[in-house]
Amino acid sequence: MADLRFAVFGAGFWARPQLAAWREVPGVRCVAVYNRTRTKGEKLAAAFGIPAVYEDPRELLRRERLDFVDIITSVETHEEHVLLVAAHRLPVICQKPMSTSLASAERMVEGCARAGVPFFVHENWRWQEAIRQVKLELDEGSIGKPFRARIDMISGAPVFVAQPFLRELEQFVLTDMGSHQLDVARFLFGEAKSLYAVTDRVHPDIRGEDVATVVLRTRSGVTVVVAMGYPENFIEREKFPETFIFIEGAKGSIELGPDYWVKVTTAAGTRGRRCVPPRYPWLDPTYELSETSCVPCNANLLRGIRGEGGAETTGADNLQTVRLVFAAYDSARQGEVVHF
Repeated sequence: MADLRFAVFGAGFWARPQLAAWREVPGVRCVAVYNRTRTKGEKLAAAFGIPAVYEDPRELLRRERLDFVDIITSVETHEEHVLLVAAHRLPVICQKPMSTSLASAERMVEGCARAGVPFFVHENWRWQEAIRQVKLELDEGSIGKPFRARIDMISGAPVFVAQPFLRELEQFVLTDMGSHQLDVARFLFGEAKSLYAVTDRVHPDIRGEDVATVVLRTRSGVTVVVAMGYPENFIEREKFPETFIFIEGAKGSIELGPDYWVKVTTAAGTRGRRCVPPRYPWLDPTYELSETSCVPCNANLLRGIRGEGGAETTGADNLQTVRLVFAAYDSARQGEVVHF
């Protein structure tokens, strides 16, 4: 089967690991890059051997023969770019968070549906080895019916050093990290029927919230507390960017702890497995956990593009996560439970 030809929109922070991850997936080839600052696009193209660079996405779409487009631009441009690609009848992948508002995300999903093109969101967090193992244990019924869970991603890491643009976001931790963690909650426990959220700003020199706590009640009867934040304080078990999970069930518990250990405790005792993620030479040591999960995520999306089924994070699916994110903002602002 011939390689699928694709273009990337964007040459910023996440473009390099995303392109490196695509290199690990057989059957695709990046042939063009668009970036509004041409010099950044040229630097990225030189690093990855991409033959064409454009400052105008419309010119790129007119001139290149493509099978899909991967959008890795800043979030406020996602809607414009997704609908532009859809108008050219090309499958489109969009980086998370999908957009800056629920209404915008809905327009993106509806626009692609009207155009009859597949739309996917690059939501890689659920593709971490350890989180997939937790899902497997749940599906196998190891601990019986789950009734309560906690999902934590709390870090003292200096995240604003590597990504200074995060300081300027009016909506920060719920869109940036909440998109991941609330998607993990959906992946593990299904859809929510209610939500309550509280947010805080610990850093005095940022615009958005850097700490959030969300309580979900799922349709399957699980209460899930999702705690997230970048307070940049001192945390004893600092393992950025690992997610820790603890699930209680009728017959036992599942814990995802530091260093990728998944432990299952039942009447038979405790058994554990260390789910170390694959390592690639191109990984940034600080972000390797999130970057390595881009590989299976991309492979899954490619199956969807090829029409082979199995793509998990379609635009329609991720829209449910977007609804949780913006419902959390509503709940925190109003101090009330949001019901779905």
